[in-house]
Amino acid sequence: MNPPKLNRILETALYVADVERSRAFYERILGLTCFLALDRMCALSAGPSLLLLFLRGGTTEWVELPGGRLPPHDGSGTSHFAFAIDAGTLPAWKQRLADHGVPITSEVRWDLGGTSIYFDDPDGHVVELATPGVWPVY
Repeated sequence: MNPPKLNRILETALYVADVERSRAFYERILGLTCFLALDRMCALSAGPSLLLLFLRGGTTEWVELPGGRLPPHDGSGTSHFAFAIDAGTLPAWKQRLADHGVPITSEVRWDLGGTSIYFDDPDGHVVELATPGVWPVY
């Protein structure tokens, strides 16, 4: 028996040293919009997905909500994630990063025709901007 269909990844979570600093970075550099900000976390709109920034070590206890309980979670070290971008916007993204003093750490041209550029956020997480042609599904 096959499992039910998954639609997409809804959330990506990063664990950061300073939620406000990371929030400002993602709002300023990528133009994301914060719609929930608490001391221990921030939720940013990233197209049809969410980027959740959690204070490292700040979510290790159960959280009681009116509708149920949120389980504890945490992470350490650096992570990687990618935003999908249109191929035609790649030059504008390169310029935006340069204008904001964010160095591109790597650029890869993939066999399927896509291009990825990589840069680091304030916590050293590797952020990728990827055009179509990176994966067989994208």
